[in-house]
Amino acid sequence: MKKRIIMLTLALGVALSGACQATAEECIPCHREKTPAAVRQWEGSAHARAKVGCEKCHGSDHDKIVKGEAKVDMKVCGPCHQKALRDHKASRHGMGLHSGWGCTRNLSNRNPAECRFCHEEGSTAPLSGVQCGRFLKQSSEMGEIGCNYCHSVESSCASCHTNHYTDLKIVRDPNSCAKCHMGPDHPQWEMWQTSLHGTLNATIGIAGGPTCQTCHMPQGSHNVTFGITMSSGGSPYPAKQAEPARREMLGICSQCHAPEFARKELARGDAVRSQSLVILKEAEKIIWDLSDHGLLDPMPDQRPDHPLSGKQLVTDNQLLYEDTSHIERLFFKMKKYDYARTIKGAYHQNPAYTHWYGNAELKMDLVDIKAEASRLRERGGAHGAAGAEKKYTDPAAALEDALRALKNKVERGAISAEEYAKEKAKLLDGLKAGGK
Repeated sequence: MKKRIIMLTLALGVALSGACQATAEECIPCHREKTPAAVRQWEGSAHARAKVGCEKCHGSDHDKIVKGEAKVDMKVCGPCHQKALRDHKASRHGMGLHSGWGCTRNLSNRNPAECRFCHEEGSTAPLSGVQCGRFLKQSSEMGEIGCNYCHSVESSCASCHTNHYTDLKIVRDPNSCAKCHMGPDHPQWEMWQTSLHGTLNATIGIAGGPTCQTCHMPQGSHNVTFGITMSSGGSPYPAKQAEPARREMLGICSQCHAPEFARKELARGDAVRSQSLVILKEAEKIIWDLSDHGLLDPMPDQRPDHPLSGKQLVTDNQLLYEDTSHIERLFFKMKKYDYARTIKGAYHQNPAYTHWYGNAELKMDLVDIKAEASRLRERGGAHGAAGAEKKYTDPAAALEDALRALKNKVERGAISAEEYAKEKAKLLDGLKAGGK
């Protein structure tokens, strides 16, 4: 009797587990009612014609599918689309997720489901060391739709191809790029659309004007970094990396233009980038000088911690637009928006974006930053002739401030130990000369 009960229990377990295992034939009738659009899209797709059923992509564990645990990501698509996956992983899109994410384990309001973005299931080993300070300042909801709706392009082929359609007309349309490549920080779509390239494309089609895909995904390549000579933040690549990429882009341009014309156009973009970087660095130097003298309002140690750097000043790609000082907020706009628009406008042959939306704003940013720096120095009685006498009637106090600022510079690597020693000696000699 006992043996019979055990056998019945096992049989029931097998039956119940089988009830949770969906097959393609079982999916369609139910989903014609529950998700009819998805079924229609699949039936008209290349997947249906190739007899790739629901379970091939979604798996057969219906419980996991319902819980959202059976993600259809690039690992699912990759075995059938191996070249596309290789190209994608080698490109900037291949690091899209991790350039927009950051480890949330130390946040009080963390969402445990977010771990899957950076870790294999059951593993504590991170897939990437890249983090984003701005992401970590957002709520879970804003992080999802405001950051990773675009940045999940790293792992989700559906970011561009959609879920069930396979018609290539969708991904050959620049609008498929626009949902991410637009806005104040990288308006490539707007630049292209209002350039001569975009106008020709809109009026006479692909034969007259190239699309995003023509230049950045030639012959259907999924390596969108093709021909790019700088980082996403606008920092020039070293020559060893930049020169082959430039040859790639010249090859694309020369399909429509004379090679020498293309070379001059791209070289002009390089010059605009270099000139703009000089303006940006001048502003950055002003902010660090204010910090060295304790004149930022508020200073980093008087405001909420930066998610990655704590009480340190940050002006690199982890620069924040919140919990910061006004002058740093001006620098954020300058670096993230106006510098990007200037150089990307130049490479996308759009004069208005290059000049008025870009270069003019970049230069006015510097005016604003200089004015705010003067206000902070005057209010704080800064070092040097700009108002030191308002704070330091005692030369020894002025010297102490100058030495502290000099020490800050050498400690953060802005000057070498030799330069530090030389400048320190000059300050001390000046004090002795004043004493005489």
